[in-house]
Amino acid sequence: MSEIKHELIENIPKSHKCEHNEYEYYRRKFIPFGAAKNSLVSIYEIPPKKSAYPYHFHHNNEETFYIISGEGILKTPDGERIVRAGELLFFPTGSDGAHKLTNSSETENLVYIDFDVVHDVDITIYPDSDKIGVWGMGINKLYKKTSNVDYYDGE
Repeated sequence: MSEIKHELIENIPKSHKCEHNEYEYYRRKFIPFGAAKNSLVSIYEIPPKKSAYPYHFHHNNEETFYIISGEGILKTPDGERIVRAGELLFFPTGSDGAHKLTNSSETENLVYIDFDVVHDVDITIYPDSDKIGVWGMGINKLYKKTSNVDYYDGE
């Protein structure tokens, strides 16, 4: 039997990602990829007026967010709506689970826990930018959906 990990959020190392003006986040990996077979749990902090990720959906991985503090705008196929602390959000696989979370505050971080069900390979679609992501088994690549090669190219 494995030991259950008990941590204070502040004691979990925090990483920072900011590679695009509209997207930035701080992430604490409570259950990092590889530590569990099919789950990933992270605490995200999104700075004011930023989003963590572009609008997207997964073909194999499901996500559940619990908003700890702050307020944001959630974009889904049903449109946009405000989300607040205490809300629990579920994103199933497929286009019905498309989502983008943006911090709507001018001064306060949006903080949430992201519970992910993960698989060895996941395909992620980015409808707004017409991209496809292939994640897992060492691939981790993004492509424009319009790029195409012949099935036998290079054989």
